[in-house]
Amino acid sequence: MIIMKDPIIKNGTTVVFGPCRLSYTHLFNKYTPEGGGEGKYMTNVIIPKDEKKTLKALESAIAEAKKAGIVSKWGGKEPKKIDLPLRDGDEKDDEVYADSMFVNAKSSARPGVCDKRKVDITDEDEVYSGMWAYVSVTFYAYDVNGNKGIACGLNNVMKFKDDDRLGGRVSAAADFDGFGDDDDDDL
Repeated sequence: MIIMKDPIIKNGTTVVFGPCRLSYTHLFNKYTPEGGGEGKYMTNVIIPKDEKKTLKALESAIAEAKKAGIVSKWGGKEPKKIDLPLRDGDEKDDEVYADSMFVNAKSSARPGVCDKRKVDITDEDEVYSGMWAYVSVTFYAYDVNGNKGIACGLNNVMKFKDDDRLGGRVSAAADFDGFGDDDDDDL
């Protein structure tokens, strides 16, 4: 298997990159925020700060989306206040994000999810916050209710490897470690 070392930029605003760790992962069912609103498929994609080529590719795609937004969304000029999707993980109060940058990638349509052999994953337990993956995202401009910025659209996810689950949930195997078949006769 070939492991991609450099991100791929497609059409200026789409980037395929990884492996990166996923957090707040909802790829099989839409997540609806507590305050309501439209549910979305989503995941935070955590990129280590030392992945310079990946961060440069993301910044380039965001700049292209900004150029397109000036023409298509913002009346020919860049807004004074603009929300950008690439964020500093050190500003979050979460050690998982330390020394990393991240994007919150969302989609109204369910993203494709496959394994390293490019076989679709249908078992929802195989895809979770904490796993590592390659992702395909597209950046685009928005202007909604006076809020202007660049959003990160989630296209597809390819699972790369397992890791500890985030969010405190542990596997059944971990909970019952130390219990074995030895005691079956006592039942």
